[in-house]
Amino acid sequence: CAECHGKDGASTESDVPIIGGYSAKYLADSLANYKNKARPCPQTKLRAGPHKGDSTDMCTIAGKLSDEDVKLVAGYLAAKPFVRARQSADAAKAARGLQIQEAHCKKCHEDGGSSADDDAGILAGQWMPYIRHTFEEFSSGQRPIPKKMKPKFTELTKDDVEALVNYFGSFK
Repeated sequence: CAECHGKDGASTESDVPIIGGYSAKYLADSLANYKNKARPCPQTKLRAGPHKGDSTDMCTIAGKLSDEDVKLVAGYLAAKPFVRARQSADAAKAARGLQIQEAHCKKCHEDGGSSADDDAGILAGQWMPYIRHTFEEFSSGQRPIPKKMKPKFTELTKDDVEALVNYFGSFK
């Protein structure tokens, strides 16, 4: 995991999510979705390690893991702290994003999107380019939207999405 996601899941690459501190359930579910190709698996290059520069994707990586491996990886990363990305956000957009999050997202993304306990992934402090890309995958249908989220997500405008990206990215 560290070859792309960084030491203890604390990615320093804006297109690679920070995964240390996520719940074990969320991590295991994500790996299962990659294994089953229920999530998109774009090609990427390994960012570090002895195979730095080699091409791979999450479906290939997850496909090599046994159920026991998934459990161990998920438990290991869940025990690590979530290290928020150091990035700049637009304060006005972030303020609007807070209003949208409070009105539409807080039931599942608790504490401003910073709770691992809600098993919805940590958004507060996540890399903005990664969040933006995830929203694009939801919008295009490349990535399935969770059933509870779909009605609220489909109501969002492009400006709403950008406001949410800035809100979640504004956590330091």
